[in-house]
Amino acid sequence: MLIEYTARNARSIDMARIAVFGGHGKVALHLERLLSEAGHEVSSIIRNPDHAGDVRAAGGIPVIADVEQLDALEFNKLLQGHDALVWTAGAGGGSPLRTYAVDRDAAIASMAAAQQAGVPRYVMVSYYGSRPDHGVPEDNSFFAYAEAKATADTHLRGSDLEWTILGPSRLTLDPPTGRIEIAGHGATEPTEVSRADVAAVAAAVLERPETAGLTIEFNNGDTPIGEALDALRKL
Repeated sequence: MLIEYTARNARSIDMARIAVFGGHGKVALHLERLLSEAGHEVSSIIRNPDHAGDVRAAGGIPVIADVEQLDALEFNKLLQGHDALVWTAGAGGGSPLRTYAVDRDAAIASMAAAQQAGVPRYVMVSYYGSRPDHGVPEDNSFFAYAEAKATADTHLRGSDLEWTILGPSRLTLDPPTGRIEIAGHGATEPTEVSRADVAAVAAAVLERPETAGLTIEFNNGDTPIGEALDALRKL
């Protein structure tokens, strides 16, 4: 699914300060390395101070904060001076209450804080198939996550942010391929994609302001990431 939107003030973010929430996640650590190597300053928001060494090794600057506990003022202060935000944080399954607290409530709070702090660009890492009519039964353990992501994604689309929502299919730990297929441009159903390639897509859309306002669902495939994203300009 691709959802089009005309961003009013979409811009590139050369040499930017980028906040990555969920900074110790597997996608985030790949992303921090890519962004820092490209010359960006990366604030990696993590809950556990024991993870700071891994973040530094990936090129990020560890910022210790529990997104479940931050109030509006603390969220705003955290984002001051940044140019973009990437949300990769998640409860990781388990308790439905914590899933709603992180994947829905904290994500939405970060959107409000980004607007208030003047952070224009927002990239959400969601999943292939996230939508209000996701079809996951209530007795399925995935239901809370599907509900939380659908609500957060819908809220983001209704904001004034320069948003891009990424919908990767089932995540793997495979090495990066640098190649994907996007729904509507080769991919017809979700299969799988490596976390390293998800990070590469996130880094690439940050460099492409024309992807603001798009929901991009993708698998690993045969098309180089840059070419796959460039093809979206033809829509």
